[in-house]
Amino acid sequence: MRITLLYSLFSCFTFLEPLVNRYASRRKSVFAETYDPENDDEDEGARAIFPKTDEQRARLCDSVKNILLFRSLDKEQMNEVLDAMFEKIVQAKDYIIKQGDDGDNFYVIESGIYNAYVGEDQKHIHTYDNRGSFGELALLYNMPRAATIQAETDGKLWAMDRQTFRRILLKSAFRKRKMYEALLDAVPMLKTLQNYERMNLADALIPQTYTKGDRIIKQGDAADGMYFIEDGKVSIRIQQDAGEVEISNLEKGGYFGELALVTHRPRAASAYAVDNVKVAFLDVDAFERLLGPCMNIMKRNIGDYETQLVKIFGSKNNITDIR
Repeated sequence: MRITLLYSLFSCFTFLEPLVNRYASRRKSVFAETYDPENDDEDEGARAIFPKTDEQRARLCDSVKNILLFRSLDKEQMNEVLDAMFEKIVQAKDYIIKQGDDGDNFYVIESGIYNAYVGEDQKHIHTYDNRGSFGELALLYNMPRAATIQAETDGKLWAMDRQTFRRILLKSAFRKRKMYEALLDAVPMLKTLQNYERMNLADALIPQTYTKGDRIIKQGDAADGMYFIEDGKVSIRIQQDAGEVEISNLEKGGYFGELALVTHRPRAASAYAVDNVKVAFLDVDAFERLLGPCMNIMKRNIGDYETQLVKIFGSKNNITDIR
């Protein structure tokens, strides 16, 4: 499970990944101890915190918002990441990391241009231009640095030490998977999935929160994904001539938004948060990749949905065309 956890969370980092194996025979250093998120009982109150001004925190938020590595973190975990990062000013020609060294920090780029080199001849393989992150592979796989990163220009980086990086990201990913596995086990439609398929699905879910009255999806919009309810209640409504009419009320373990993905048509209904709601969001690409085995069940649900509407409105003739 731990190998799958690492692979599924960090499979997006591919351009350096083949280089890791070349160091597999090296003796591990003191930096390379195994980290087991299941047995980590570290006191959360002892975590690293680097004070920041409001302006620094705003800049850091802007730098990390598009980094895939942080997508699975909830608001509290994201704040912990922001607290734990410290600013590093670099000058042109500075070496940030050197191939073969022990991994110490993970870096997020705020500004500057940085080049990645590998091999004895220092072959240039990648350029980071004022965005992105690097340094995660050595921390994840307990191996020396797989490449050299050198600043081409002056710039600013945000860094996080390896222990904090692994504890926050790996432990949060582990907790997220366990929580979502339990959530998905309660969804009857997903009983057709194999265990490994449910684990992959759990890894792909993204936490989202809504407050009372928020509209989660809007009837007529293009579909971007589906939702599984972690906590709270969601009202499903359709627009009629006299206004919106509630057709369903969903609670924890329920799901919605799949209809438009199955039919490849606009949203058939709107969804509103009845109270404070936590959902797990599955984007359209992951939906098509992971829920193939459930597709026949979801197609059958379309017929159940139409039957439900007929019971509410008397006949299909009274239902506005929302397909």
